[in-house]
Parts: sequence; structure tokens; C-alpha cells
Amino acid sequence: MDKGGIRVSSPSGRWILFTTVLGSGMAFLDSTVVNVALPKLGEDLGASMSGLQWTVNAYTLTLAGLILLGGSLGDRYGRRKIFVIGVAWFAVASALCGLAPGIQTLIVARALQGIGGALLTPGSLAIIQSSFAREDRPRAVGVWSGLGGVAGAIGPLLGGWLVETAGWRWVFLINLPIAALVVATAVRHVPETRDETTTGRFDVLGAALAAFALAGLTYGLIERGSAVPLVAAVAGVALGVAFVVLEARRSRIGPVSPLVPVRVFASREFTAVNIVTLIMYAAMGVVFFLLVVELQVAAGFSPVAAGCSMLPVMLLMLLLSPRAGDLGRRIGPRLPMTAGILMCAGGLLLMSRVGPGSSYLLDVLPAVTLFGVGLSAAVAPLTATVLATAEERYAGVASGVNNAVARTGSLLAVAAIPPLVGLTGAAYTSPVAFTSGFRAAMLVSAAMMACAAVLTFVTIRTNALREPERRAACELGAPPLEPTEPTEPGGETGTGTPGAHPTSRPG
Repeated sequence: MDKGGIRVSSPSGRWILFTTVLGSGMAFLDSTVVNVALPKLGEDLGASMSGLQWTVNAYTLTLAGLILLGGSLGDRYGRRKIFVIGVAWFAVASALCGLAPGIQTLIVARALQGIGGALLTPGSLAIIQSSFAREDRPRAVGVWSGLGGVAGAIGPLLGGWLVETAGWRWVFLINLPIAALVVATAVRHVPETRDETTTGRFDVLGAALAAFALAGLTYGLIERGSAVPLVAAVAGVALGVAFVVLEARRSRIGPVSPLVPVRVFASREFTAVNIVTLIMYAAMGVVFFLLVVELQVAAGFSPVAAGCSMLPVMLLMLLLSPRAGDLGRRIGPRLPMTAGILMCAGGLLLMSRVGPGSSYLLDVLPAVTLFGVGLSAAVAPLTATVLATAEERYAGVASGVNNAVARTGSLLAVAAIPPLVGLTGAAYTSPVAFTSGFRAAMLVSAAMMACAAVLTFVTIRTNALREPERRAACELGAPPLEPTEPTEPGGETGTGTPGAHPTSRPG
């Protein structure tokens, strides 16, 4: 099998998709499934509110802070190898979470889980980018995006069911059989790929600066109110600046290979779509964090019923994301992304009506349906554009950058927006107080989505997904390819050349 020549419809292609979706979906699921279990978990372990906050934040911090490292390790040492190591690491950490005797042990285990997620998540998408034929990558990314969104959306439902039937520890222990299946199929069915051009020593200092910069900034936002968090936030910003300076220097001067080569940002579309990702996923993080709580605190939903509220998002992404990937390939990503993000903003405006006495059919369902349609339209073209506008040898780095941006946006927004809208202290015990803050948070999130849509329309070219073909043509000395309309769904372009359409990163 030639490198990069696997088709989605082939048995090998289906195994690759199954393995990468199941592995990354396990990590995505864990990002949301724990929230529903927090009250029972805190009661059993005698945890304070801050202990519950760090149960969530420890995972997100290490995942966001080290996901660049995971992508770079995969490019250098083998994407399948690092993916398998990440899955196994995640499973061991999940077992520690499920067996934790106290809240401190659980927090440490959750941080270890995040490290495993940082290794496996960028690897899953980089495997898709480097294994499939060019013409099949947008559809493969669409499947990956859709099923990954399913995992994130089903988390609250699964968490509520497990807490009510088996106990909160099974929220973590359920990962063990899933991880075993992923490792078995990866070893047997996933080809190994790596960046053969990588040279020089590994950028350990860059990885440390990135992780500590994010940790300092996040700590400052969450624990604000005294001098120590302020110092941490300032230090985080300073370390972030130092990271940028270091990576720029190492991109010019050896012998250490930069964690994030400056060249990966040479494309305007790559930079722009990552800014869109930051804003969009910041808004999404607030929604997934607050909606399930609002439905329980204010509307009186049970944990399982609150989790079920997001099922339309899951189903819509499952059904529509692959088609959105194909549409982005045919007409370009700008219009599907812009329209999708605007629909997300509309869904958030509708969500701001949710409160005491809300009906699922009248108040919740229309909002989550519009939100789900918008995500389905936007996520797959966004992800494919990230990968298409970066050089193929930087597939792991591009995936890691976009994943880090998405996680960082969500992490910082969840830390900053609730306090800004008055959701502090014991607000979650008062339906009136929580609803007031929730509605303000939804309006802020809708405004962020609207800004992301405008930025998308202004900065993303309609033919951005054709960038790999344009680069290939230039390398062969041919004039740049002009955008052409496909004549068949199978991928022939208007020139009649089979397979000459766009190639194709997240959540």
C-alpha cells in the first residue's frame, strides 16, 4: 500500500477510521462525562468546591498544555506508536481515577489522564491525514469530526446513567475496555507514518514553556482575587511570549528542532482558521459547561434527562459532518464555516431563554438543534482547512496546534466567563441567580460566535482546501491550479483528472 493511498471505502480505511475515532472519542468523552458525576464524587470523597473544580481543570490543563508535544512526538517517532502509547497511558490513568481513595489522588490522576489525551488526540488526526488518499481526506476528517462530536455530546448522558446505575467510579473505569480495543486494532490495522525530514534535538524547553504558560494563565483566571493568582497570570503571559521568541529563533537556528516551526504559520488561512478555532471553541466550552448544570439547577431536569438534552447535537453531527466535509471540498470552506458558525450563534441566543419552568420541546430542543446543525456545517471544513493549509510533513504539528488552540479557548473561557457574569460561590444552589448568569453567558458566547463568523468570511479563501494541490503543482514547475468545479461526487475535477481535488485537525 503506497503511503497516503488508502481509500475510506476500503477495509483498511474503515479500520483506520474506527481506531482513530474510538481512541480520540475516548478522550473527548472524558472531557464532558465527568461533569455530571461531580456532585456524587464530591460527596463520596468529601471534596470542597475547589477540589471539584480542579478535578475538571487538571485534565484540561495538561491536555491543552502538552498537546503540541504530542503532535511533535508523533511526527518524529511515529504517529501510530505515540497514539498507542497515549491510549495505554490514558487507560492506566483512568484506572487510578476510578480507584482514587481521596480527592488529591483523583486530581493527580486526572492530570495524568490529560497527558495521555495529549499524546493520542493529535496522533489520531495526523494518522488520517498521512494515511488516506488526498481525495478522501476531507470525507475522512468529516467522519472523524462528526463521531468526535458525538463522543463529546454523549458524555453528559453517559455520565448521568453511570452515576445512577453503577457509581461515579465507572465514569473512569469504562475507559479500560475501550482502550484495550483501540490498542489491539491500532497495532494490527493502522500503518506507521512519520516525518522523515525531522532532524536535530527535541525541543524540551519549548514544550515546558508552552505548558507552564498555559498553567499560569489559567490559574490566574480561576483563582483570581489575590496577589498570587495575579503573579501567576503575568508569569503565564511572560512565558507565552518567551515560547514564541524561542520557537522563532529555533526555526532559524539549529541544532534543536522547534516544537512549532514558524513555517507552519506561513499560510494566512492556517493562522486565521486557528484564531477562528480559539473564539469558536471558547464559546462552545461555556455552553457544554453550563447548559447541563442550568437544566438541573433551574429547570429541574434529572442528570440523565439533562444529558439527553444534547442528543440532537450528537445525531446531527453524526449524520451531517461527513457531508459538510464533502461540501467544503467542492465549494470551499468559507461559506459552510461562516453559515455554520452563525447558526451556532443563533442556537446560543435561543438557549438564553432556558430557565425555571422551561420545556424541553419548546425551549431546549429548538436551541440545541440549531446549534447542532451549525456545528455540523462548520467543524469538518474548519478541521480540513487547518490540515490542508499546512505542509503535509507538519501534519502532526498542525493537528497539535489546532487541538491546543481549541482546548485553550475552552479552558480560558470556562475559567473567565462564569465569574464575569456572576456565577461564583454558591450561585449554583440558587435557580434565579444561576439562570441570570447563564443567560448572560449565552449572550456573550453568541457574540463570540458572531465574531468568529465574520472573521471566517473575511479571511478564509473559498479555495483554501486546494492548497496542497497548488503546492504540488508549484513544486513540479506548473502554474498554480485554478479552482474548478467537480463533475462527479467521486472526486474528478472539471479538468477530468481523477482525484485532483482538495486534501485535508480539534475538540
